Amino acid sequence: MMNYYGWGGFGPVFGFGWVFGIIFWILFICLVVGLIRWFASGNHKGGQADEEENPDKALDILKERYAKGEITKKEFLEMKKDIV
Repeated sequence: MMNYYGWGGFGPVFGFGWVFGIIFWILFICLVVGLIRWFASGNHKGGQADEEENPDKALDILKERYAKGEITKKEFLEMKKDIV
């Protein structure tokens, strides 16, 4: 009669079958927690979370560039027309 220990009979050979079980559950729990945090952060949307929350962000950046003098009034108006 054959005796099977642990996973696939490796119990008597290695004697550490319980260690692999603990490592498996630790990795599984870390995976679940990581997925929950990833979905909660909104990063799974492909970086579109900020744009959806603040649709005027591009216009704010454009106004800031104009205020700093990085672009002229003509460029500002053309870019604003493209945004709006």
